[in-house]
Amino acid sequence: MISEQIQEDPLVVALVERFGAAIESGTSQFDQTILYVSAANIVEVCEFLRAEHTFNRLSSVTALDWYPQEPRFEIVYLLHSVKEASRLRIKVRLPGENPTIDSVTSVWAGANWYEREVFDLFGVTFTHHPDLRRIMMPEGWEGHPLRKDFPIHGHKYDYSGGNS
Repeated sequence: MISEQIQEDPLVVALVERFGAAIESGTSQFDQTILYVSAANIVEVCEFLRAEHTFNRLSSVTALDWYPQEPRFEIVYLLHSVKEASRLRIKVRLPGENPTIDSVTSVWAGANWYEREVFDLFGVTFTHHPDLRRIMMPEGWEGHPLRKDFPIHGHKYDYSGGNS
């Protein structure tokens, strides 16, 4: 459901007209519009925002883990229109079991390392990503350290190249 405070916003109206139910809900917080978008439509919504509404800058991609709730994860895209001096937050909910979403690197090349960080630290897979591999933790590391169910003391790791 779109909150009353943003129902008349021209950007929200355009998105709902174009994508219908793919815009699942929305609100405003701290003078910033926040929209929940279906995972299946994230790339086309982002393409539309870049091409039609001048959101030419992706400031960040990050994630939240709401364990043990389902859907467990939220992927958060922070968008910036330099021309309009406006910002938009897009969120996508993903399940805890096999969290997967399409990569937006085809829309903003700068999503590459942000998505790799979310993959590495939360275990979210970005399909069609050009180089999805660990970026923070060493290759061979077990698990994803920003998941709320990650062991407090971490996994034992053998820095010579294998786990112990």
